[in-house]
Amino acid sequence: MIDRRLIINFEWLLLVMVLLICGIGLANLYSTGHTLNFPRGSAPCVKQFYWILLGLFCMTVATAIDYRYVVQYAYIIFGFSVILLIGVSLYGKIAQGSQRWLIIGGLSIQPSEMIKLTVVLFLARYASDVFPEGGFTTKSLVVPACILSLPVIMIGLQPDLGTALFIFILSVSIILFVGIRWKTIIALLLICLMIMPLFWFLLRDYQRSRILTFLDPERDPLGTGYHIIQSMIAVGSGGFMGKGLFKGTQTQLKFLPEQHTDFVFSVFAEEWGFVGVMLLIGCYLTIILWGLNIARHARDLPGMFIAYGITAYIFLGVTINIGMVIGIFPVVGIPLPFLSYGGSAMIVLMTGIGLLLNVSMRRFILSR
Repeated sequence: MIDRRLIINFEWLLLVMVLLICGIGLANLYSTGHTLNFPRGSAPCVKQFYWILLGLFCMTVATAIDYRYVVQYAYIIFGFSVILLIGVSLYGKIAQGSQRWLIIGGLSIQPSEMIKLTVVLFLARYASDVFPEGGFTTKSLVVPACILSLPVIMIGLQPDLGTALFIFILSVSIILFVGIRWKTIIALLLICLMIMPLFWFLLRDYQRSRILTFLDPERDPLGTGYHIIQSMIAVGSGGFMGKGLFKGTQTQLKFLPEQHTDFVFSVFAEEWGFVGVMLLIGCYLTIILWGLNIARHARDLPGMFIAYGITAYIFLGVTINIGMVIGIFPVVGIPLPFLSYGGSAMIVLMTGIGLLLNVSMRRFILSR
């Protein structure tokens, strides 16, 4: 029998905001699909619609199962996602010079997207088990650092430096939220400063070019700087009200690359302008603030850490993607949550929203 309090405490506004962004994303993808002349039935907006439906199913499942049971199996879930990454390195599909996708049953999945959510579950379980008085020490961080470095290194070698850095930043964010001692922070900062020069020499040539292009996009306007220059032109040309659906010149004339994935926000900004961008950012801000509120009122530590981790996951995705397309950050392959085309990202994000709703719904349910 379903506890009536679960329905009463359901966060309808959170779900509405997610569906609204998904709807905006479908309209945006319809515009890009119209431009790129995809065959009927294979357009990004059509496939994305099915991914959204599958994501809603996963969200329902994640909402229905008590998150405390999920936390109990967090290590197993994380281990399974790492096994999938190993499968990618051995049997993964190579596309555009990267080995990031695994073909299972005719479906192409990207395990690195799954890792983003399982890292949240892993750290929620670990932090709850060893909740440190006064914050994490260097010693207490050794185990999670060693374990989490495995997927970060594997993803970096695909190569997918953007996602590897995303997972690293997400992990650090959660650890800081749990608490960390000042001596440990200083020690870690010193270590990072020492290894940064080595990190530069480990980068591939195209990765170094992206960083240099970020610092000076005009250094290679027809090469590595082309993406960001066209993106900034698209965003700026949208003006206050936008040019309207199918009327974005950068989009329709195909100057803007990766229109339905990395630079989907540029398409939206050009066609819907400042007003549309403010509406979209307002939706994201509502989700983020609601997620933080859920974390604040969670009934236990695992729930609080899960809620914060998922909220940080969405916040980082929005911040990095939008910052990337307007030239604040280097160009990395981080999708814009619920808006960029991609089945793996959509399913993982919807599952994360399900867990967020799960924590909120059960904050008044006593432990048995």
